[in-house]
Amino acid sequence: MKHILYLLLFFNIEALHASELIYRPANPSFGGNALNGSYLISNAQAQNDTSGGSSYSQRTELERFTSSLQSRLLSQLLNDVESGNTGSIQTDDFNISIIDDGNGGLMVEVLDLNTNESTVISVNGMVTSQE
Repeated sequence: MKHILYLLLFFNIEALHASELIYRPANPSFGGNALNGSYLISNAQAQNDTSGGSSYSQRTELERFTSSLQSRLLSQLLNDVESGNTGSIQTDDFNISIIDDGNGGLMVEVLDLNTNESTVISVNGMVTSQE
């Protein structure tokens, strides 16, 4: 009997603390706070794959290695120009040719293999170290 009394007392106390649930929408279109609008739209745009949002994707190990190797080879090619050597490097997208004219001028030709567009960069005043 004592246990039943405690249960009844417990449920009565819990009933006194209960309150009505009130739904408050977050979206201002449905009656929510207008200050939530910019936050909600920026989250929606960040999650939308078709809106031209962030198209960044993690590069694979092979892509990182290839990029690093291409950078290293291009750096070596540019260092070789200081010694009077010229050369070229071809990647999947570009063909880069470096030519030293021997008169302190350097010509770098970059050919985009996808569009066939070419850019020539001329540098004058280069001093090559010849032994």
